[in-house]
Amino acid sequence: MVKVDLITGFLGSGKTTFLKKYATYLMKKGEHIGIIENDFGAVNVDMMLLKDLEGDKCELEMVSGGCDYDCHRRRFKTKLIALGMSGLDRVIVEPSGIYDVEEFFDVLYEEPLDKWYTIGNVITIVDAGLEDDLSYQSEYLLASQLADCGAAVVSKVAAHSKYDIDKTIDHINNSLSMFSCKRKLGREIIIKDWEQFTDEDFERISHSGYSIWDIAKPLIDKEKDFDSVFYMNVKFTSEGLKKSIDRIFNDEACGDVKRIKGFIKNDDGTYVEINATREKSVFVPIADGQEIIIVIGEHLNKERLDCLLLDRDVQVHE
Repeated sequence: MVKVDLITGFLGSGKTTFLKKYATYLMKKGEHIGIIENDFGAVNVDMMLLKDLEGDKCELEMVSGGCDYDCHRRRFKTKLIALGMSGLDRVIVEPSGIYDVEEFFDVLYEEPLDKWYTIGNVITIVDAGLEDDLSYQSEYLLASQLADCGAAVVSKVAAHSKYDIDKTIDHINNSLSMFSCKRKLGREIIIKDWEQFTDEDFERISHSGYSIWDIAKPLIDKEKDFDSVFYMNVKFTSEGLKKSIDRIFNDEACGDVKRIKGFIKNDDGTYVEINATREKSVFVPIADGQEIIIVIGEHLNKERLDCLLLDRDVQVHE
């Protein structure tokens, strides 16, 4: 049976960066892998960042679109069925940062997938500088991603102090407790600068497995509570966008913005990749991309975002 690994984590935690390192290790071992980018957004930016992995040892598939949850789930299942006929050793699924892990288990237990696939590892990426103030909805999604993981891999370790990391560990265990989960993460947490990871580290993660822990599930409507606002084929400059991003994260009228990501096109035809959270904005030159900026968060105010990103004189009612 083909193993299926889930790489999950809250918005901006670094899932795609980890996936690239993990997939490279697996291919170096000789595994033939498939990657499914499983996002609820209409455009999947992270898929573009994985294109350099595609080849004889790696197949890329994308599930996205503005459809409802049931439609999206059917598309995910269809992709798994198609990949099940490709002779793969392993499939890696990277979902949106607002993903409930319970959905992953539900789909893999359905026929005919339960005859072709076995769940391998649930790997949860945790930002070392996790926000203190998460909404109730966000706390639940964080807890759901941690309740069943075999490994919790801390990201951005080099950029944070031991105090920050200890506070983050306390936070994730408090999140589990908040939703009546009796799990307390300890040895499952891997705290190490990813640039220092060895083959032994990746081998440990590739055999970390998963756990099943009960968690109280509140009534949360992700489609209502979490929003994405897209800006496609809009001409931005790096300096102008940096200023707009700073203003957005400091303007409560925009809503609770969690992440801003995408690409802008330079005059010479090259691109700049943008990945911004409240804590840090990163602009990296990249050869290929698509002119798109995506704002992700809770209860977003598109009019206010338009005002700050597009310099429109929009009257916003507080």
